[in-house]
Amino acid sequence: MGKDDAGVYKINDELALIHTTDFFTPVVDDPYTFGQIAAANSLSDVYAMGGIPMTALNIVAFPQTEDIGILKEIFRGGVDKANEADCIIIGGHSIDIPNIIYGLAVTGKINPKNIKGNDTAKPGDVLILTKGLGTGVLNNSIKYGNPSKSIYESLVNSMTRLNKSAAEMMLKANANGCTDVTGFGLAGHSMQMAQASKVVLRFKVNKLPVLEGAEWAIRENLLTRGDKSNRTYTKDNLKSIGNIDAVKEHLIFDPQTSGGLLISVPEKNAVSLLNDLRNSGDEISEIVGYVAAPDAQYKEGTIVFDYTN
Repeated sequence: MGKDDAGVYKINDELALIHTTDFFTPVVDDPYTFGQIAAANSLSDVYAMGGIPMTALNIVAFPQTEDIGILKEIFRGGVDKANEADCIIIGGHSIDIPNIIYGLAVTGKINPKNIKGNDTAKPGDVLILTKGLGTGVLNNSIKYGNPSKSIYESLVNSMTRLNKSAAEMMLKANANGCTDVTGFGLAGHSMQMAQASKVVLRFKVNKLPVLEGAEWAIRENLLTRGDKSNRTYTKDNLKSIGNIDAVKEHLIFDPQTSGGLLISVPEKNAVSLLNDLRNSGDEISEIVGYVAAPDAQYKEGTIVFDYTN
């Protein structure tokens, strides 16, 4: 499966289990909302492979000096989001350390024939991104800036939205491959897909969906440490065409929390998939590029960002 974040264990020709885990420190002040975001983020790797979450375990770090009511609200957010996914939280583990951490270890199921890895993108495929970019800088704006209510609500709505329907629509469209866009940013995760699939991914930068306020946060210099590390991670495989727009370039490297799916789908099915995604609630979904075969100009594993139109 290349560098997919989830592991797959095949039981028989009709059933395989998907195992994944993720957790992090709070990105918003409200504990209930944080629980929802962390759970949605943890479930995402199962959806990115086309799977169905079944059970989950809570992973918790919580200082005993804190109000236990905060932890109850985090759990409530996690349970509500898991219930939305028809996934049952059946237990978990906690430790007492100074920093609050929450996430889930998730087990999902899938027919092995339906697995959508990041190593199966095909030349000629169209690339669709289902959520807007910018959660990293926008989460920093909550910590260090003063985002408007509209910007905050747009951010939370994106991070708490499950990739459930996007995964269902992806399977319906017979997509070839998929990855979710999280901590390595669009650049890092698309590079992993390009390398694993031995292809070239080409993006139209001006087509990338962007969350409300993200460009404002970049202009306010509310950048994350991940911006720099993701540049370093991808520098040998990333090419740019045209005059680079510095603000939009930051969005490419911005680490995402509970980001969308980057889907590689046959061209003949791309428009119908885009319409299905938008009609099922992923309204910001957009066709953002295509998959090409390596050539003399671009070696396999290259990601190309075109700023020209």
